[in-house]
Amino acid sequence: MQLQAARRCTTDEYLALERSHPERHQYLAGEMFAMGGASERHNLVVMNAAGELRTQLKGRPCRTYANDMRVKVAPTGLYTYPDIVVVCGGPRFDDEQRDTLVNPSVLIEVVSPSTEAYDRGEKFAHYRRLESLAEYVLIAQDAVHVEHYLRQSDNQWLLSETDRLDGMLRLPSIECELALAEIYDKVDLVGAAAAG
Repeated sequence: MQLQAARRCTTDEYLALERSHPERHQYLAGEMFAMGGASERHNLVVMNAAGELRTQLKGRPCRTYANDMRVKVAPTGLYTYPDIVVVCGGPRFDDEQRDTLVNPSVLIEVVSPSTEAYDRGEKFAHYRRLESLAEYVLIAQDAVHVEHYLRQSDNQWLLSETDRLDGMLRLPSIECELALAEIYDKVDLVGAAAAG
């Protein structure tokens, strides 16, 4: 998803707008950024990964949200919509509206060439400030490639990555394993390579 031009407003104005309009925006330091639409590949990867997580977490004290669960990074003031959010041990919300999660356990972003630098850099810098966050995953939508960051301590993250369709994404904090073949099921990677 791409971010569009910024609009200035207060946090209260931002939340009021988000709650009354279908368009989604990211918010930071008084600026609201419209989020562009997602490609078919992006949507397929999100739904495949979220579906696998939901199935594996069924009957356990974890919840999976896809696309529309807003997350607030309280230490930095960022409000954003990760592609997939997993929270374990009960969700905590920013207010009584229960639409802004503050304690994600795992965050997953499906990246494109236009968003990967932001998702890997500035956005991850914000996410690392979430005490509850144990794992962060970046999944490419135009090639088989997954980057997995596992928290080792407050300031240390361990990176592992795979680019094999027969590979596995292991999420030890929530005891889940996702086959990359399932994540990329029905995703036209040949068309992505031709377009790139």
